[in-house]
Amino acid sequence: MEKKITVVIVTYNGEIWVKKNMNSLLKSSYPIDIIVVDNASTDQSVTLLKEYKNIQLIESKVNLGFGKANNIGIDLALKNGSDAVFLLNQDTWIYEDSIKNMAEILFANPDFGIVSPLHLSPDEVTLDSSFETYYSRFQTGMDSDTVRIVPFINAAAWLVSKECFQKVGYFDPVFNHYGEDRNFCTRVLFHKFKIAVAKKAAICHDRMVKLSSKKIELQSQYLVLNQLIDCNYSSFTALVFGLKSVVGLPKFHAKSEGLSKSFGLFYKLLFYYLGLLTDYKTIQRIRRNSKKGINGTDIKSYAK
Repeated sequence: MEKKITVVIVTYNGEIWVKKNMNSLLKSSYPIDIIVVDNASTDQSVTLLKEYKNIQLIESKVNLGFGKANNIGIDLALKNGSDAVFLLNQDTWIYEDSIKNMAEILFANPDFGIVSPLHLSPDEVTLDSSFETYYSRFQTGMDSDTVRIVPFINAAAWLVSKECFQKVGYFDPVFNHYGEDRNFCTRVLFHKFKIAVAKKAAICHDRMVKLSSKKIELQSQYLVLNQLIDCNYSSFTALVFGLKSVVGLPKFHAKSEGLSKSFGLFYKLLFYYLGLLTDYKTIQRIRRNSKKGINGTDIKSYAK
């Protein structure tokens, strides 16, 4: 008997992708359930989704962000008896055997918490640029014909085991749209699960990677926060790594953003870092909850 997999998708003003995304899922050779959590879209996303009678649609009255909305879908999928949850971005499409090939690897390896496919660009040939960075440069373990072990993969397409969620928890609601996947991966590693890329599975990620100054600032802030709450390190080491990020991130972006913007980012990150320290009890609570595996599991406060 095949194990149960539920696909969870968060949508927000994604009408241009709905049909290609949904139609690709309906052609999956592996049987799936589909849960869509819509983040109060103002376009035709919900209208288009309602044309598909075999999906469960949850309409949030407010935009909950990526992590919180996914948590609602994850929680429902597990309560419905799913053995694994496939978290998929709205701006993607899959191939017929994508889920099947990932499932074979995940269910054959109990120590694998996350299995992700190759993320292709819209041309369906080249790797997505962000994915290629994580996939090519940060290998940390096995690299066979079918699997590569990595410390992090962006959460555009994750097949996550039930056991992983039960041990690690869900996405931490402290993150709104950036940083939640990196934080989740650090917790996955803390709880002794592995993160794998299935080389014989693929999805296409239809996006243009553009880094505005505002986006760089937000992503940098969440990287600093991630350093402070990373439960793989002691509290003191996390503080040091957080401060190093405050200094290092502006240097990293100096070539593309220029020195004036780089200095501006440094001061913004420094004040952000100091602001986090004024509520250090919250940082410590998040770290403790990460070790307990309960971050994000209490969704009553935002699931209306």
